[in-house]
Amino acid sequence: MFYDKVKESSDYIRERVQESPEIGVVLGSGLGSLVDMMEDKTVIPYQEIPNFPRSHVEGHAGNLVFGRIGRKHVVAMQGRFHYYEGFAMKEVTYPVYVMKMLGVGNLIVTNACGGINPSFAPGDLMLLTDYINMLGNNPLIGENDERLGVRFPDMSESYSRELIGRAVLEAQKLGISYKKGVYAIFSGPCYETAAEIRAYERLGADAIGMSTVPETIAANYLGMKVLGIACITNMATGIAKTKHTHEEVVRIANESSKNLCKWVDNLITNWE
Repeated sequence: MFYDKVKESSDYIRERVQESPEIGVVLGSGLGSLVDMMEDKTVIPYQEIPNFPRSHVEGHAGNLVFGRIGRKHVVAMQGRFHYYEGFAMKEVTYPVYVMKMLGVGNLIVTNACGGINPSFAPGDLMLLTDYINMLGNNPLIGENDERLGVRFPDMSESYSRELIGRAVLEAQKLGISYKKGVYAIFSGPCYETAAEIRAYERLGADAIGMSTVPETIAANYLGMKVLGIACITNMATGIAKTKHTHEEVVRIANESSKNLCKWVDNLITNWE
């Protein structure tokens, strides 16, 4: 059973990590440098963890990194799993279930994505206020295990207003500019067409990417509070004047990661 697989993974990790993490962080393409700010680190490659999926996307290291930021024990997911890789939704979200079983109550999800809102520009950071799921799939489809969560979980506050408020305060202290907006998920792996972007814009999306929403859904289902921060690495098709490449996405994400990592580091350091 799924629950037993998650327990086997978490039991394996507990044998190697002494402290229970309180905060989980999912690091998107080019954003993995946050782990350099962690102290007392223990690195566990995904391939060593029983039942854990493995990512093959360039720019994703493929490790769970345990350590401290300030006084908080943190687990960072260095590389995520995507629907477009052929993973089932339960595999895409599997690490979130493991984090919850390890003790994580708050999850910070980051990503590199395309901007739809014309006021955005490459390099901007965006706090996620809500999401639009256009995958035609959901990680909670299938038999429900009440030990994990309720059959019909509420998603009216998919991104915690409390955590957004904390993030805003830290950004103001650091002088980091940011946007707020709605994130839409597109399955990929191709980039969207101009017609699709016009449709998403009319639906109310400010940015679009190929991740984050499944983890957000699973975390809410598990009773975790979620904060989402996106790095706008390019303007979406029909808005951008150049063609998209993954290399350019990673380059802009690397450039923006300094501010993002400083922001998340301060947020966790000052966590009460």
